Amino acid sequence: MLGFLYLAFRSNSTSSVYLIDYTCYRPPDHQRAPVPNFTEHIERTEGFSRENRDFQQKVLHRSGIGDEAYMPISVHELPPNTSFDPSQQEVEQVVFQVVKDLFSKHRINPKGIDILISNCSIFCPTPSITSMIINRFGLRSNVKSISLSGMGCSAGLLSISMIEELFKVHKNSLALVLSMEAVTPNGYRGRTKSMLVANTIFRMGGAAILLSNKKQDKWRANYELQHLVRTHMGADEQSYCSVVQKMDEEDVVGVSLSKSLLQVAARALKINVSELGPLVLPYSEQLKYCWLVTCQKIFGKGRAKREAAVVVPRFKRAFKHFCIHAGGRAIIDGVEKNLKLENEDGEASRMTLYRFGNTSSSSVWYELSYLEAKGKVKKGDRIWQISFGSGFKCNSAVWKSLANVDPERKNAWSDRIHMYPVQMPDFS
Repeated sequence: MLGFLYLAFRSNSTSSVYLIDYTCYRPPDHQRAPVPNFTEHIERTEGFSRENRDFQQKVLHRSGIGDEAYMPISVHELPPNTSFDPSQQEVEQVVFQVVKDLFSKHRINPKGIDILISNCSIFCPTPSITSMIINRFGLRSNVKSISLSGMGCSAGLLSISMIEELFKVHKNSLALVLSMEAVTPNGYRGRTKSMLVANTIFRMGGAAILLSNKKQDKWRANYELQHLVRTHMGADEQSYCSVVQKMDEEDVVGVSLSKSLLQVAARALKINVSELGPLVLPYSEQLKYCWLVTCQKIFGKGRAKREAAVVVPRFKRAFKHFCIHAGGRAIIDGVEKNLKLENEDGEASRMTLYRFGNTSSSSVWYELSYLEAKGKVKKGDRIWQISFGSGFKCNSAVWKSLANVDPERKNAWSDRIHMYPVQMPDFS
C-alpha cells in the first residue's frame, strides 16, 4: 500500500518535458560581418584611441570568430546607431522570424500556446518582448507570459527550467521559449579595456523552442528533458562582479568582463558538476571516482601533488554529445580541460563560435543544430548543454534523443554544413 501511494504521488508531482522542435535564426547574408570589415569598422568609428583600436582587433583575431558571423544593420552603420528604435527592430527581426518558422513548420495555431517565456538580457522594452509576440501572432488572452532580463548568457536554460516548474502545475500545456540577446544596445565606445571585449565577441542570433508535457506529443518530440541543474554563485563577490553592466569613469555604459571570469566559470562548473554527476554517471563510474579520490587523499603527498592530479569522472560514459556555451575560445577550452574531454567533443561549440559568434543564451541551440545537421544525433543519445552567465551562473540541461534526427532536415546550418568543421588557428 505504501509503495503504491509513493508511486502515485511521484507520478503526480513530476511532469515530462518534451522538446517538440526548435528553430535558430540565420540572418540574411548581407548582414555578415567578416573580420576585415569588422576591423575596418573599428578603425573608422570615432571615439576610440589607437591603443583601444589595436586592443579590439587583437581580441577579435584571437576570439575564434570567423567571417560568417552576423551583425544587425544598425551596427554596420557609421557611426553605429545604438538607440532604442534599431534595438527594437533587431529584436523583432529575430523573434518574429523564428516564431513564424516554427509555427509554420508544425502547423501550430498560435492560440494553442499556453505558456510563453522570452529572455533577453540587455534590451528590456515596454511593452515586453512576450507582449510583442502576443500582439503579432494573436495568442490567447489567458496565455501565461513571462519576460526575463538581466540573466545573461545562461538565461536560455533558465527559461527551460522555468517551463519545467510550470509544467508541474499546468498539465497538458504547450510552451514557447524565445532565447536571444540584442547586440545593438551593447555597443561600448569608451576607453576601459574590460568593457571593450564585448564589442568584439557578441553577434546576432536567437532561437525559438517548442515544448510540451502532453503524453500524446511524445511521438512527435525529438528530445525529452532528463535533468536540469542550476548553480548561482552570486553570494561570492568575485563571481558577482565578473560580468557587470556599469558606467566607466567617463559615464559611458558598457558590459565589463573581468580577468577572473575563467576562474569564476571553473568554480561554478565544478559545483554544478558535483550536483549533476550523481544523477547521470553510471554507478560503476561513481564508485571508481570515489575510490580514486580516497586513494589520492590517503596516499597523495602534499597539496601541490593533489592539485596537480585532479580526479575527474569520465562524463563521456554518461553523454554522447556536448554543447558548451560558445562564449569564447577560452571558455570552450577551459570546459574541455576541466572535464577532460577530447577536442572532438567541443567541435559543435567551436564551429558555432566560428560561424555565428557568441549569440549569448541561444548558442547551445545552434550547437545542437550543428550536431543534427552533421547526422550525429541518434535515438537514445544523451546531450549535455552547459551555459554560463552573469551573476555568476552555470546551468546544465540533459536531453535524451527520442528519435534519429534526419540530417537533411532544414536548419540554420543547412546551407553551409558541408564546409564544416574548419581548422581553427592555434593561439596557444
